[in-house]
Amino acid sequence: MSITFSPEALALQAKAREIAEKYVRPKAAESDRERAYNHEAMKACGQAGLLASWIPKEYGGSGVGVLSLCMIVEELAKADSGFGVAFAVNALGSFPLLVGGTEEQKKRFLPRVAKGEALISFCLSEKFAGSDAGGMKVRAIEDGDGYRIYGEKKWNTGGPVSDLYTVFAVTDPESKSRRISAFMVEKGTEGLEIHKVEPSMGIRGVPVSETHFKGAWVPKENLLGGKPGHGFKHAMATLDLARPGVAGQAVGAAQGALDYATAYACRRQQFGQPISGFQMVQQLLADMATQTEAARWLVYRAASLADARDPAVTKISAMCKCFATDTAMKVATDAVQIFGGYGFMEDYPIAKFFRDAKILQIYEGTNQIQRMVIARNLIKEALGLTHLEEYIPTETQVDYLPETNPA
Repeated sequence: MSITFSPEALALQAKAREIAEKYVRPKAAESDRERAYNHEAMKACGQAGLLASWIPKEYGGSGVGVLSLCMIVEELAKADSGFGVAFAVNALGSFPLLVGGTEEQKKRFLPRVAKGEALISFCLSEKFAGSDAGGMKVRAIEDGDGYRIYGEKKWNTGGPVSDLYTVFAVTDPESKSRRISAFMVEKGTEGLEIHKVEPSMGIRGVPVSETHFKGAWVPKENLLGGKPGHGFKHAMATLDLARPGVAGQAVGAAQGALDYATAYACRRQQFGQPISGFQMVQQLLADMATQTEAARWLVYRAASLADARDPAVTKISAMCKCFATDTAMKVATDAVQIFGGYGFMEDYPIAKFFRDAKILQIYEGTNQIQRMVIARNLIKEALGLTHLEEYIPTETQVDYLPETNPA
């Protein structure tokens, strides 16, 4: 297939690289240490049009698409993978609007995101509903011209700094296929409360919180799509579009760790020479570079399929998310090994890459779930391949008993 890098996408990638070096990398250690959100960098992203990249032109965006989003996120995550998360979660939060919102809802909310005027987050997971999104318990009960939402969401990335929340809740607990709906909830809504901010191991520069709904009332015009019961479908379609973005974060994180490891290996002296001269270190660097490059192009393919709304996107998005995030973890681990004792110390940047990488294998669907998605799609495809039927063995039962009883 053809992967097209438009001039607009390349220009946004270059702008992201510039912002990463000017606003993101210099604050990465402080942001991690102080658990401080980098508002200055996010403001620069908004002013540069980076937050408009995945939003269509008719809703105030630049219409470049998911491929551009992945290219941007890679540059930001290369400098600070935590900030890459802070940026990409705005795509995750707004994708439900793109796949399921009414025209009025898209025109009302998306321009604010595109201009950087409103940060948006995604409220799906709960304490007892993570990978099993269909098992959620948060309820939305019809009340007059709106709904009241009750319950709590877990692991709301960016929740404390968000202005908009895409919230998934049960509207029909008796239904099996249409029990969940999605709502747009605005900051300041009475009954919407931000509670515990998680003391996370990594990505400390973006706050991850519990979001509680104590009868928060939202008007019916905030019901995504205008009809109840389509929330689960919207969530699954969102993840197909968003997973390449997570994989883009992983590629950026892997490249950032590789860059530091390569530079360190060329300068660190042992036995009278740089350790880059040792074949075992060279093997580590070669494998890290090869895996990162392979992940990058799998991400680009998935993003291109997402932009084309190709049905194959579900399988390929799961593949790229799984492979790229496993790669990020492996590259970060090998980078720590190259740094040796210094890699274990927090005053060197590689420890942060290691801590940040782990969550990539977990959020937006664990990599075990991704493998299930991949396998199920492979099986579904195989069942439709009629040209293989002649190779499928047909077994018959052979009866070896004599026709008459010898006795």
